[in-house]
Amino acid sequence: MSILPCLDASVASPVREMGDAAVSLESTLYQLALHDCQVDLQAPAQSVADALDHNPLLPGIVVRREAEFVGVISRRRFRELTSRRYGLEIFLTRSVEVLYQFASTEVLVLPATALVVSAAQMALQRSPSLLYEPIVVEVAPQDYRLLDTHHLLVAHSQIHVLAMQQLQEQTQAQMIQTEKMASLGQMVAGVAHEILNPVNFICGNIKHLANYSQDLMDLVELYEAKAGQPEAIATFKEDIEFEFLAQDLPRLLSSVSLGAERLRKIVNSLRNFSHMDESQLRPTDLHECIESTLLILSSRLKKEGEIEVIRQYDDLPLVPCYSGQLSQVFMNLLSNAIDALSEKHALIPTNGARTGWRPHLQITTRLQSRLSGPHDPHPKMWVAVSIADNGSGIPEEIQTRIFDTFFTTKAVGKGTGLGLAISHQIVTQKHRGHLNFWSRSTQDGALIDQTGTTFEILLPLA
Repeated sequence: MSILPCLDASVASPVREMGDAAVSLESTLYQLALHDCQVDLQAPAQSVADALDHNPLLPGIVVRREAEFVGVISRRRFRELTSRRYGLEIFLTRSVEVLYQFASTEVLVLPATALVVSAAQMALQRSPSLLYEPIVVEVAPQDYRLLDTHHLLVAHSQIHVLAMQQLQEQTQAQMIQTEKMASLGQMVAGVAHEILNPVNFICGNIKHLANYSQDLMDLVELYEAKAGQPEAIATFKEDIEFEFLAQDLPRLLSSVSLGAERLRKIVNSLRNFSHMDESQLRPTDLHECIESTLLILSSRLKKEGEIEVIRQYDDLPLVPCYSGQLSQVFMNLLSNAIDALSEKHALIPTNGARTGWRPHLQITTRLQSRLSGPHDPHPKMWVAVSIADNGSGIPEEIQTRIFDTFFTTKAVGKGTGLGLAISHQIVTQKHRGHLNFWSRSTQDGALIDQTGTTFEILLPLA
């Protein structure tokens, strides 16, 4: 068989034009300049020389035995052999098989779907003698093309530049988001302080108002007992529904007191949540942080299908932490759980009546003993907080990316991709803890009533 047609860059545009081809972090070898030049073992070796002379950019020739892939004769190895004394006479007068016996080297074969970044790493891990040997790319079963290592490294450098630009943009966006959160925290703290003053005034005086009202009612009863009930007084009492007023006034004052107390709790929760600029760890009641967050989210819990909150709290000591930052972690995790429950609630008709599914959140706290590291022989006490939902779950294929900055599965405008990334940073870097998770989704084969996600926060006590 004679040499097959040599088609330069028959699969994609040359790598030097990749700037116009929207190179991305996910670019594959299929997008690079792949050379299609193949020769049979029984062909004359002169055909290899002709092909390399015809196309100066050709990195080598794919060698086949009929339809079976055998290996590669690279331009570098061909020039090394033929540049020797009598090299042209020795090799070019014989078949490709003879030339291949001397020119063959170890080849790196990769699928066309391989990422450029991964391919470049594997190419650079080869021995120095093979560093610039072309890479064999399998674009289809038994269909092989050649990729010049130089082109691969150029593409890798372009992707590196793009990655640095994206990282810089992400860092800047995260700094802006952090600054916005700090400003928001200061604003919330100021507003909460202004609200708390009149609320405290109401709460402090409502008890006196209740006592004064009761004294006035007792005075009216005493007048009736001493002076009787003249007709004018009886008529007036009937007009104002005095008996109902006497019964309803204590209940009215009680509801005002409850409302004022609830408002005070909400304001205190906002104040705790706004403590984002704490400079040192402080002993904190984690249950109070969780309850404050649940109070802020209470309207969403009711809105999204009456989500049941199951609490399983152990007796915990005060935990040294940055309470405001930890409250943000609880807020992010609980908000994501509510979103997952809302998404599943929309998929199940009649609120799960056909499956028996009901949305719920389970929050568990406990003390546990564990080693801080592989070289620490003495276990230490940790506090574990787990937040579990029976929502739609996280598909396994994206679980490794959920802590990546700006990665989100939510629609545009509904998610920033910062919540879990910031939460992971707060737990692991600020508190020297761990943030773990487990999840099952229908995409991974789980039944719809078996899906859900659990996040676990581990914080050291010392």
